[in-house]
Amino acid sequence: MNIDFKKSNGLVPVITQEHGTNEILMLGYMNQEALDLTVETKIVHYFSRSKNRIWKKGESSGHIQKLIDLKVDCDYDTILTTVEQIGGSACHTGAKSCFFRPYLEEVIKKEQSENTL
Repeated sequence: MNIDFKKSNGLVPVITQEHGTNEILMLGYMNQEALDLTVETKIVHYFSRSKNRIWKKGESSGHIQKLIDLKVDCDYDTILTTVEQIGGSACHTGAKSCFFRPYLEEVIKKEQSENTL
């Protein structure tokens, strides 16, 4: 199976979800090397666009992600990893998931507030 790394300049998005709960923990990117390291070590590796290098999730925090499953979407250009999150958080802020900021809820509150004025 060939993942289409050419479509996005050598990187593909990776959606990472927690085994058991299916909670979305984060979105990252992989290149071929990061994918190969992930499959080989069963520890998720990403390509950091800001650092411009491969990084093993948890290399500084110790909050690693053990690979449970890896799937590719129908277009072969997005990866879904299912992981056992070791440590309390996947997010660099210390939150369990990177998706903790309510957006729609805040928009609705703002609209309701503006409508009551």
